[in-house]
Amino acid sequence: MDNSQKKLAVTVGDPSGIGPEVILGWAKANPQLHSKVAVIAHKKFLDALPAKIGKVQAGESSYSPVAGKPDASGAAVALDALEKAAAGCLEGAFCAVTTAPISKAQMKLVGFDYPGQTEFFAARWKGIPVMAFAGKKLLLSLVTWHEPLRSVYSSIDEARLKRAVEAAATLAQKIRGIENPRIAVCGLNPHAGEGGLLGAEEKYIIDPILNSLRERKYPNLSVALPPDTVFARTLKGEFDCIVSMYHDQGLAPLKALEFDDAVNVSMNLKFIRTSPDHGTAFQIAGRGIASFNSFAAAVELALKLK
Repeated sequence: MDNSQKKLAVTVGDPSGIGPEVILGWAKANPQLHSKVAVIAHKKFLDALPAKIGKVQAGESSYSPVAGKPDASGAAVALDALEKAAAGCLEGAFCAVTTAPISKAQMKLVGFDYPGQTEFFAARWKGIPVMAFAGKKLLLSLVTWHEPLRSVYSSIDEARLKRAVEAAATLAQKIRGIENPRIAVCGLNPHAGEGGLLGAEEKYIIDPILNSLRERKYPNLSVALPPDTVFARTLKGEFDCIVSMYHDQGLAPLKALEFDDAVNVSMNLKFIRTSPDHGTAFQIAGRGIASFNSFAAAVELALKLK
C-alpha cells in the first residue's frame, strides 16, 4: 500500500484539554478530508465524530473525561493513542501522524518518560529528530529544544547544526517551492557574539560549521546573525527560513506572530509528525472558544509532507 492510500493518524492528546474540540471543529469544517484520517481516541469522543472518519479506540471504553480537569486515566488514553499511532506507521496502516497536545506532567504519572512528543516518536521510530515549525509567515528549525538553557552552549555541535539547516531548507523547498532557500541562522549570544566580545561560540564553533555547509550544499546560508534582528529581516523578505539555536529564541517570536497558525513538525524521522503550536489549554477547555486553525494547518501540512 503506497502513502496515497494510507490514512493520517490523529491522536486526541489529553482528553480533558482542547484536543477533542479542535479535532471536532476541524472535522466539521473539512468534510472532504474525513476519508483521509483516522482519529485515535477514547470511545466517547469517537462516537461524536462524523461516520466517514476512521476511528481507533484508545484507553478504556468506559472513560469519560471532564473538560479542564486532567487525570491519570486521560493521560493513559493519550499515551495509548501515541503508541497506536507510532506502531500503525511502522505496520503500514498510517502514512504520518498529527498529534493534539498532551500534558507532560500528567503523562509522567503513567510512565511517559520523554521531554515531549517529538522525543517519543524518535524513540519509537529509532531516529534523530529535528523540531521545526511552519507558519504562514515564518519557517523555523531549532538546533536544540528541550534542553535546559544552561546545557545549550555545550549541546551545539556540527551534527545538530547540520540537521537543523537541512530541516529548514526542506521546509522552504517543500512548502514554498524554493530550490535554494535563503537561510538565516541566529547566533547564540547577543549580537552574535560581537566578534568574540560577547561570546566566542559564533567565531570558533558555529561560523566554521556554517562556512563548510555553505561551500558543500547551501549557497544561500548565512553566517551567525544577531538573533534580535533575524525575524524582522525575514518578515521583510530578506530570508526564506530561520535556524534558531534554542527553544525560546525561536518560539517566542514565532508564537507572538503566529500562535493560531504555526505548526510543529518533527523532521528527520522515518515518518512525518505534526502538531498544533499550542498546549492543552485546560483553562478554556470545554468552553467552545478554542481555535482549530493551528490544528487544521497541522493536518494540511502532514498530508502535504507525508
